[in-house]
Amino acid sequence: EMGADWERVSAVLGEANPDYGNQGTGGSASIRVHYEFTRRMGAVARTMLEEVACAQWQVPVSEVRAQNHTVVHLPTGDVLSFGDLARKAATVEMPDPASLSLRNDDELKLTGRDVKLLTHEALVRGELQYAQDVRIPGMLIASIQRPPTVGGKVKSFDGSEAMKVAGVVAIIKLKDRTFPVSVKPLSGVAVLATNTWAAQEGRKRLKIDWELGPNEIHNTESYKDKLVKTVQRKGIPIRVQGDAYAHEYDPERTVEAIYTIPYHNHSPMETPAATAVIEDGICTIWTGTQSPQWGKALVLEELGLDPETDSNKVILNNTFMGGAFGRKGKNDFTLEAVELARATGKPVKVVWTREDDTRHGFYHSTSANYYKAELSEEGKTADHFIARVAHPVISALFDHTVKSPSPLSLSSSFGDLPFDVRNLSAEKTEVDTHLRIGWFRAVQNIHNAFAMSSFVDELAAKAGITTQEMWLNLIGHDRVIDPKELGFDEWNNYRNRPGEHMPNTARMKRVINELHKKAPINSPLPDNEGWGMGYCGSFSSYSTAATKVRVVGDELEILEMHTVIDCGKIITPDRVRAQMEGAMIMGLAVALYSEITVENGAVVQGNFDTYPVARMNQVPPLHVHLVESNEPPGGVGEPGFPAVAPSIVNAVYHASGKRYRDLPLNKELTI
Repeated sequence: EMGADWERVSAVLGEANPDYGNQGTGGSASIRVHYEFTRRMGAVARTMLEEVACAQWQVPVSEVRAQNHTVVHLPTGDVLSFGDLARKAATVEMPDPASLSLRNDDELKLTGRDVKLLTHEALVRGELQYAQDVRIPGMLIASIQRPPTVGGKVKSFDGSEAMKVAGVVAIIKLKDRTFPVSVKPLSGVAVLATNTWAAQEGRKRLKIDWELGPNEIHNTESYKDKLVKTVQRKGIPIRVQGDAYAHEYDPERTVEAIYTIPYHNHSPMETPAATAVIEDGICTIWTGTQSPQWGKALVLEELGLDPETDSNKVILNNTFMGGAFGRKGKNDFTLEAVELARATGKPVKVVWTREDDTRHGFYHSTSANYYKAELSEEGKTADHFIARVAHPVISALFDHTVKSPSPLSLSSSFGDLPFDVRNLSAEKTEVDTHLRIGWFRAVQNIHNAFAMSSFVDELAAKAGITTQEMWLNLIGHDRVIDPKELGFDEWNNYRNRPGEHMPNTARMKRVINELHKKAPINSPLPDNEGWGMGYCGSFSSYSTAATKVRVVGDELEILEMHTVIDCGKIITPDRVRAQMEGAMIMGLAVALYSEITVENGAVVQGNFDTYPVARMNQVPPLHVHLVESNEPPGGVGEPGFPAVAPSIVNAVYHASGKRYRDLPLNKELTI
């Protein structure tokens, strides 16, 4: 938009500053929310450069054009470089961004083309600075033993043996915090040392007596049973069409099922880390966070500073992140570094181990989804449909008394079901929350789409038609949907402006049909092999997945995976493909291996030996198919994930005849 030469552009990570607009990266919003905003930033700079060139040449603005890092006088071919004009351009009045015209799409040199990341070579050479890389003179390393339960506290501790480790210089008890736990630290005992090994070795020698608190009662097996019982009872309606209950269901045409998934951990390859130093009343931080401005606000609160008058007393430098997936949208690790830097008067770097990350994270909800539907008399669709969901909720982070999902959670492939059925009841339920539940890649779409896509496959099997046909029949005719007009009064449209990115059934059907063009899902296969498909619309994009498997006895082999996405206007195709490939790999892990369990309030798993993720040799050939579209850009980071797990489970059914409704599959099958 600015007319700059991409080869002469560099990028820096700005410190957390509200003047820069929302710096948060989450909710698949970076392009969807900021695309037009950043274009208008470029248009502002272009206009200011052109204005100065016009003044220097004494020509009208219609005769000049910014292109290739210069402003050109079109009649004469004279040029002035951006460098020649920049200092003067910085003094002119900035135009209103909304008043400026943007370039036509056919003039854009980068949009829609594969453009190399500006940081690509530095990343490969190991030159980028991640939070784990930060080094400050005189810095201490902190390793923290945190309470095993959410809300647990230190009764007493003995650090005498830890102090005997060479390099250990201090042991500090972190302050206790009350409910709601929010995104702040969970108390604990920190061992501070001159090096990482000493801090972690000293920590092993701590003797701590814990007060475990009210969540000691939490056990995943009994909790799952409670969720299953909860969804078998009528819930609280959030969307009602017709009357799904004033009807006697014909057992010959009715399918009823409950689907469950466990807790999941983000497990980014770089565990959380943050460094803080407080000098001369200024707190300076280096941290890898998805929400730098929220992090800065939390630090100001932690230090008792006024965000209006004292904002300049906190400098938060954001580093690159070695994976995040929603985990690093919370800044508990940042606050730990600040608390310890304040207590010691020295620079402190907090380093989380893999076990810390696995046992003290913000987990994706375990859940139970109930579906019941009766096929219509012709057997091609459903006339009566009941859906219920039960899971611990993210909202409990901020109000621990909340027991039911938020409108945004219910808008994630549940209350916004795109089915054209006469009688439908979508219902939420109330349950207690015992762990810190947090945003995880695709959030509630994961369990809702797993259940929905599995159930549609079951309906298709009951009707004796293809899953593709059942999806198309349930979705019905082409239309733009407003879920509020369908009775879902609290529908939340993923931070979009009113009327923008409304659900579009033509786009839904297109990705379903495109998937079947790219993958031979309905073609005959050898015995023991099967294709399965899944669909999910999320974050203003539409995505499908297909997986081919082989099942011999109890041994499951994943042979091939495809995804199709319609994410609206594609800015950089290679970035979309990379996100979809990552989503397939993460979805594969969730379907096959990954499970967090809890005993007496404490997470059992600690590392990749007990919480496995997909390894390189376990990933089959991956195929990504992009749908060309002129619609506004939708999300990309998350939408490819939710359709993957149901595509695998459905494929297993079509290969073996066995239906699995509980994840992960390695509880029943050898992978």
